[in-house]
Amino acid sequence: MDKVWNLKQEGDSNIIKHLSVVLNVDMVIANLLAQRGVANYAEAQAFFRPKLSDLHNPMLMKDMDKAVERLEKAIDNQEKVLIYGDYDVDGTTSVAMMYQFLRSRLKNLDYYIPDRYSEGYGISKTSILYAAEQKISLVIVLDCGIKAVEKIQMAKDLGIDFIICDHHNPGDSIPNAVAVLDPKRLDCPYPYKELSGCGVGFKLLQAFSKRNNIPFSELTELLDLLVVSIASDIVPLTGENRVLAHFGLKKLNTSPSIGLKTIMQFSGLNTEEKSVSDIVFKIGPRLNASGRIEHGKKSVAILTATNEEEALLLGDEINSYNEIRKTLDRDITQEALEMIKRDPEHESKNATVIYNRDWHKGVVGIVASRLTEYFYRPTVVLTESNGLATGSARSIRDFDLYEAIGACSDLLESYGGHMYAAGLTMKIENIYEFSRRFEEIVTKQITNQQQVESIDIDAKIYLSDITPKFFRILKQFAPFGPHNMMPVFVTENVLDSGTSRPVGKNLEHLKLDLIEPTSTSAQFSGIAFNQSQHFDAINQGMPFDICYSITENEFRGKTSLQLYIRDIKAKTY
Repeated sequence: MDKVWNLKQEGDSNIIKHLSVVLNVDMVIANLLAQRGVANYAEAQAFFRPKLSDLHNPMLMKDMDKAVERLEKAIDNQEKVLIYGDYDVDGTTSVAMMYQFLRSRLKNLDYYIPDRYSEGYGISKTSILYAAEQKISLVIVLDCGIKAVEKIQMAKDLGIDFIICDHHNPGDSIPNAVAVLDPKRLDCPYPYKELSGCGVGFKLLQAFSKRNNIPFSELTELLDLLVVSIASDIVPLTGENRVLAHFGLKKLNTSPSIGLKTIMQFSGLNTEEKSVSDIVFKIGPRLNASGRIEHGKKSVAILTATNEEEALLLGDEINSYNEIRKTLDRDITQEALEMIKRDPEHESKNATVIYNRDWHKGVVGIVASRLTEYFYRPTVVLTESNGLATGSARSIRDFDLYEAIGACSDLLESYGGHMYAAGLTMKIENIYEFSRRFEEIVTKQITNQQQVESIDIDAKIYLSDITPKFFRILKQFAPFGPHNMMPVFVTENVLDSGTSRPVGKNLEHLKLDLIEPTSTSAQFSGIAFNQSQHFDAINQGMPFDICYSITENEFRGKTSLQLYIRDIKAKTY
């Protein structure tokens, strides 16, 4: 199916002209800045040159004073403290960060990651009973807890205090903890709302350090962990997140912790400069793999490792979990594709619900994402766990998956998530009815527009606009991520220079050499993954349109510009 190209509205023309003059940049660059909310020189400076001094005062966060006081008390009295976090990347980096900071200050310090399979997401009853048994007096929770009203009350009744550091939306009531740090609390005046779970934990450490005259340089040693959480949790790369990610990447590229250095070695990230994309596709999946296949504690263990020997042993183990994860992911995705294609009605459906009791629970979310990409429709993938059907759901652009699942809540034991991703559990006998009703709801709610994959385009440009200066400035728009994506451009009526060709094991990709129809046009190389179907059309020598991002390609020690082609619109005659 052809993708729709959506050209974004240009920024305010007066702002664009102003930025072009004061920054000495061309109008395309000025427009990209205006589209990102930059309106003047000072804002451009903050965008291009982030400073740690731009971070907000952590004491602005609701309950921060209570959290700092309780942590000070725990350290003064050398209490038994437990750090608790979710089993995903944001959770494990959060726990590792907090543990690294506190282990020199507390003798009786431990951490706890719940088991994905026996305990599930969030604060578990098992963990509270464990804390009581170990005579823990304070638990610091990271990346979860905002909705654990009953569990926190249970802990309070057992004499255990909790500090909650979360970034998810709260429910109708706030847990009765000593302190609940969450910028998304309606009564929280903190100016930046999009921190990761690790980011909220960092603000607690920032506040504690400020109150206790601890140099900020001690906190900067933890920023490599923080950027891994920001990138992996797909939070907006704006405001404070942009500042923290910028300096976190610097730390990751110059002096990473032993654990992260080891993971990068196993990922093949040895020399080139690491980016947000490298974290998302190389580092994050490995940290996630231990929680998916074995136990999330292994990820914390490597992230807090103090010697290379220990880190290498853990790295090898985690890498093996990742290989298992990749095999399961590939095999189950293939099984699921074949199951769906065998369904005679699948082409007329607007949603996918698929169940296999033998699939591995740890990878059904990844499989749901792959199937969503393949068929481009809301997808639910279920397996069996503890006698129930449990699984993950993924959505397409602009369709509210959480709302659609909520309309089937009477068939579910539990569910949670947001617009684009959700988890759910139901009795096995309810699968058929859930599948029928979910399809019915999606069919009623989804629009024709939502069913077509679209690409947002920042601007139309000529290939001749891509000068060394243009790309040099473009690179400074990084780090890229949600709300600050790598710019996408359209160039119309380009030509194949005559040397473009299909490449790849199955000749599924296109290696392109492109020129504009002018005698002075330079040649630009491009790569178009999984788009070899366009080769016959562009090989006719007729003009075609491309949408793309501009990247660098390193080959045999030489770096050159390369167009990363996202889509092609070829004309046939």
